[in-house]
Amino acid sequence: MSMTDPVADMLTRLRNANKARHERVDVPTSNLKVGIAKILKKEGYISNFRIFKDRRQKTLRLFLRYSDGQPIILGLKRISSPGCRVYCKKGTIPKIRSGLGTAVISTSKGIMTDVEAKQNNMGGEVICAIW
Repeated sequence: MSMTDPVADMLTRLRNANKARHERVDVPTSNLKVGIAKILKKEGYISNFRIFKDRRQKTLRLFLRYSDGQPIILGLKRISSPGCRVYCKKGTIPKIRSGLGTAVISTSKGIMTDVEAKQNNMGGEVICAIW
């Protein structure tokens, strides 16, 4: 079965596992998903991630974080989808929850957060928002 939006599938799996208080979630891997996982780890939303070889393909395993039984990730939203791409220039990078959240942006220099994109003076495709 083919998937039309693999990143939205990853975010949905992460959201559902977080809500069900699972300690980890497995998703099929891709370079974009690994880039998003690196940002999630760097920003402190997940404790770790690991890539391992499954029967047919590689799988990305994300280890979720909780604070006093409450999930660290309060919300995930896919902003740019395959049917409606959303781009921003360097001056119009969105603030998520007045700067308390993180926007994941795909630039020509790779996947980075909204803060890094502002520092590098770059725009790009706004992939998702995390808070």
